[in-house]
Amino acid sequence: MHVHVAEQVVEVEEGISLFSLRDRLRPGADVVIRNGAVAAKDCALSEGDRVVFIRRGEIPSREELEFLLVARHTPGVHERVKSAVVGIAGLGGLGSAVAVALARTGVGCLVLADFDVVEPSNLNRQQYFVDQLGLPKTEALASNLRRVNPYVTVVTHCVRLESGNVPVVFGGVDILVEAFDSPQAKAMLVESFGQAFPGKPVVMASGVAGYGSLESLGVLKMGARVYVIGDLQKDARPGRGLMAPRVGIAAHMQADVVLQLLLGETPVARSGG
Repeated sequence: MHVHVAEQVVEVEEGISLFSLRDRLRPGADVVIRNGAVAAKDCALSEGDRVVFIRRGEIPSREELEFLLVARHTPGVHERVKSAVVGIAGLGGLGSAVAVALARTGVGCLVLADFDVVEPSNLNRQQYFVDQLGLPKTEALASNLRRVNPYVTVVTHCVRLESGNVPVVFGGVDILVEAFDSPQAKAMLVESFGQAFPGKPVVMASGVAGYGSLESLGVLKMGARVYVIGDLQKDARPGRGLMAPRVGIAAHMQADVVLQLLLGETPVARSGG
């Protein structure tokens, strides 16, 4: 019979057990995955089973890492996202978390743009570390993403985005993620990107400050190509700051909408006109 070991077809004898195959092909593997789930107990293998054997602490090759991503993904996801190019404008609480989520998903190329540096106040919600204080966010985030998935291509632009350079910076992306704080900057980005690339979607966020009930967070569709995550009301202001839980949830909602669009699906959203 045939089973898939790290996505390679291997012929094995009928009745062989999962752990026996592990001991034969990768002795000492700490983690055994069968059909997308971690296997804690031995079992007989069946025709077409997909298994992966992992030794903790080993850095896998590019091919092996792809196999491991595929092993835990929903079937069919990785082949479609690894060729995608996603732009992220703004690398704060939203943008940095979106970038990490998409790198873990295996998106092939991320185009990152921000002119700012990592400050102490960023650490309450952004994907940086104390030893990165003072570094440009593009440099710090690219370094962190390489630790997450060294085989994702990361293109950085340490620039202040303006209407004139948005089409240049994001000319090759399939989808653009907006992750600015300023309403004026948000409007500029959507307008300039939309004029240059009228058919490409933009995934935005607005109203993600504070804490508390998450039921108000949702996906709103504005026109044919713009999706907005948030409640459009809870902006940052004195007495209501930006905090990791709510910002992080909104960022992962943005990443999920990006993933749906890359897979050719239509995100479920309320209409905003």
